Amino acid sequence: MALVERGGEAARPAPQRPQARRRNAAILLFPGVQIIDYTGPYEVFGQAGFNVFTVAEKPDMLTTAMGMKVTPNYTLEDAPTADVLVIPGGDVTATQENARIIKWIQEESKNAEHVLSVCNGAYILAKTGLLDGMSATTFYGLLDGLQALAPKVNVVNDRRYVDNGKFITTAGLSSGIDGSLYVISKLVSKARAQMVALNMEYNWQPDSTYARASFADMHLQAVFGRGLSFPVPEGAELRVLSTEGGKDSWEVSWLLQTDTSPAGALKLVDDRLSASANWSRQTAAGKADGAKTRWRFTDKKGGQWTAQTSAEPVAGQTNRFNLTIRIERAS
Repeated sequence: MALVERGGEAARPAPQRPQARRRNAAILLFPGVQIIDYTGPYEVFGQAGFNVFTVAEKPDMLTTAMGMKVTPNYTLEDAPTADVLVIPGGDVTATQENARIIKWIQEESKNAEHVLSVCNGAYILAKTGLLDGMSATTFYGLLDGLQALAPKVNVVNDRRYVDNGKFITTAGLSSGIDGSLYVISKLVSKARAQMVALNMEYNWQPDSTYARASFADMHLQAVFGRGLSFPVPEGAELRVLSTEGGKDSWEVSWLLQTDTSPAGALKLVDDRLSASANWSRQTAAGKADGAKTRWRFTDKKGGQWTAQTSAEPVAGQTNRFNLTIRIERAS
């Protein structure tokens, strides 16, 4: 019975010393806010013993991305002063153009110890002008957009979070958890952040070099889109089997079902690459049991890469092919 009665312990904050004053962590909400962008930091700061609350322009219930209904604790007019201000991402288009919210962030930032943007919440923070002359990051697919929006900001793609002192920006989604733990380590202690992470059963690695935007698949997404797809004949079926790699290499595999040869199947992939200006075909070879093509391409920073595409029939199955593309940074 005692174990049953202890079932609610997971919802309790990590053990902590009494504080003279609980710091306030204010989290901005707006229609279309990304759920993990605000709930991840909410959990971290709550576990650390902060007084966490949400703030929105209006007191009405709002709808987040993916349909969650949430009612803010405060409005811009009556929210307590924030020691930590969190600006999450999501559908930020209207919010980044909202003069009242931009003004509120500018004013709150004057007294806040830290201002933390999560994901494309960096777009909102950048519109305040407070990031000018600083470095920042955001969701991996929106880095170029942030640079265009804020030309005075140095946008980077190789860090999970970027510390400018008061202003800290994180990459996408779950990166907000890491950024929040980092803020805890600065304001309280590294040990406190570690205890919070352990209590959350979160594998926090403050020295990790993981940065989603630096992965080599970004070059393939530039060709095939985020869904890693390409046109196939009417009636054909295509699905991604795997997509994996790191900063210096990546491999994507598809299963294609259509009435063709290995060379015909491979042509579907190669045609997509041929349409990309920075890709050049090197060699091609085909036979009954498979086909291969070698490629080279240059990335946006001038880096050189090699690639190979291949198509092989699925053993024992008719009109089914394994298609693969592998890219590697040239030595």
